Amino acid sequence: MNTTFLSIIIPCFNEKKTLLKLIAKIKKIKNIKKQIILVDDGSNDGTREIIKKKLTNKIDKIIFHKKNKGKGSAIQSAKKYVKGNFVIIQDANLEYYPSDYYKLLNKLKKKKFRVVYGSRVLGRTETLNFLSIKNFPKNFRIVGNYFLTFISNLINNQLLTDVHTCYKMFDKKIFLSLNIQEKGFSFCPEVTTKIAKLSYPIAEVPIKYNGREIKDGKKIRLKDAFIAIYTILKYRYFD
Repeated sequence: MNTTFLSIIIPCFNEKKTLLKLIAKIKKIKNIKKQIILVDDGSNDGTREIIKKKLTNKIDKIIFHKKNKGKGSAIQSAKKYVKGNFVIIQDANLEYYPSDYYKLLNKLKKKKFRVVYGSRVLGRTETLNFLSIKNFPKNFRIVGNYFLTFISNLINNQLLTDVHTCYKMFDKKIFLSLNIQEKGFSFCPEVTTKIAKLSYPIAEVPIKYNGREIKDGKKIRLKDAFIAIYTILKYRYFD
């Protein structure tokens, strides 16, 4: 009997251009029993109307926030509805590829690990051209991610390559045991730090990634980097 039952939590804020395509990609994933939990986090660009008109019968659980609360809050709202024996976080944009679910699941199902991250760094062959003004925003984010990963590893005594990846997959019991408190993007460093304190090793597998720019809807900003460092320190030493 196939015991793979994956709960997919999708926090969504103003993603009318990508949401339908994402759900279609998830639906195409075969040989995995799926539960899709979509949390619309106060969208005001027409996303909510699209959900009501086109996705009501395609998604297992839809939650609407009256106002934008943040990614962490969306995940908190979805948490009590999780039914699968594995859980993954899926952004509502098209930066990540649901076809990579298989890689993360294969790692978890070996029972050696209970948490697996999809790394955008492992297997990267692209070189950074620091002399290119055009590529500066992208290069800056890549270097920033390396730096934040280094800080996180240093404080949490880990050897990860990509702590801020969206693709975090958990054994259900581990996920439900995490008392998530952060409301925004700092959900990521909070979870990584709490798992480190519980002494659970985190495995990584290489994944595909199609990063977008701020003009295309990228929501991460420089201030989030400072918040991430504060969050790591907070949950490592004061929680």
